[in-house]
Amino acid sequence: EALKKDGKTAEFVIYPEAGHAFHADYRPSYRKAEAADGWKRLVDWFGKYV
Repeated sequence: EALKKDGKTAEFVIYPEAGHAFHADYRPSYRKAEAADGWKRLVDWFGKYV
């Protein structure tokens, strides 16, 4: 709500099964599906707002 109030654009996504460093494919915590989804969301967000 504070971000909206200040006119900022943000999106928060929680991956319940993904812990810290879930995007690092060299670590045991890597979660392929969540990492792929997160990367796609990042690229889409940058394409829209940057």
